[in-house]
Amino acid sequence: MIEAFGERAAVVAGVGGWVPPDVVTNDDLAAYLDTSDEWIRTRTGIRTRHRVSPGMATSDLAVEAGRRALDSSGDPRVDAVVLATTTPDQLCPATAPVVAARLGLAGVAAFDVSAVCTGFLYGLATAAGLIAAGTAERVLLIGADAFTTIVNPEDRSTAVIFADGAGAVVLRAGHRDEPGALGRVVLGTDGTLSHLIRVPAGGSRQRSLNRSHEPGEEFFQMDGRDTFRHAVERMTAASQQAVASAGWSLADVDRLAAHQANARILTAVGERLGIAADRQLSNIADVGNTGAASIPLLLAQSHADGTLAAGHRMLLTAFGGGLAWGATTLTWPKLPGS
Repeated sequence: MIEAFGERAAVVAGVGGWVPPDVVTNDDLAAYLDTSDEWIRTRTGIRTRHRVSPGMATSDLAVEAGRRALDSSGDPRVDAVVLATTTPDQLCPATAPVVAARLGLAGVAAFDVSAVCTGFLYGLATAAGLIAAGTAERVLLIGADAFTTIVNPEDRSTAVIFADGAGAVVLRAGHRDEPGALGRVVLGTDGTLSHLIRVPAGGSRQRSLNRSHEPGEEFFQMDGRDTFRHAVERMTAASQQAVASAGWSLADVDRLAAHQANARILTAVGERLGIAADRQLSNIADVGNTGAASIPLLLAQSHADGTLAAGHRMLLTAFGGGLAWGATTLTWPKLPGS
């Protein structure tokens, strides 16, 4: 038990990730879209992505990633489950209680967080708050999205980018000066630009009009050009703030774990921050843009393959619909069993 309330910090204690087995290649998409493997790779950096099979939902992804994170931590007990997602199993109720029950955690606090591709950063801030307040000693935070269920399969601009997957971390109460402790989580939004990334139909506004939605409004829509510009600007600024709050310089950052939106955005953010490619973690070529799952899945895979090791000073940053963005820092800890 950490007694000093003001000294409590959320510390990474476990990590896990999972993608569904169904793999979609660029050639698979080119078979029915006006595109090609070369066109997709040069514009997005993506070669393959994973999608849910018929009947599979976000909760299935979340359970697998959550179980792996709990196993990684060496302790299956948590006081809360926070699920960051844009694709809940259904509008009501939240998906997190279902995930908690399936993990044998029935009775703990469980709720969803919705901040699109920045959901994991918002979830980190939420979990850290639960721990700082003494509400929880240990929190399972999961980012999971079945984005292919809301993307128009005939829309080349989104169908080639978005994919499905889940990643999770276990956070425990600890001290701010120990490895794994989260730094300040910088968060921001700009609702005046909410139209840039949205699903127009299905919510209370469309339903209250008592009309059927227009064709295509049930699918995810994105203004790619403006989104690119804001993503680069907002992730860069948030990253600079987070690094300054940690008392670091950007040269101190060993590993950048940015939301895997597309390769061009990642390159632009790295250049703005002066963080070379060999210090950037990346899995977008193999898994695409997995929404709220992006960063925790990247952490899990990088930890597993050794590109992320204990002692690495890390910068995490994300951008998504809302518009919403965020960033934080930590020094990667030595996890149980690693």
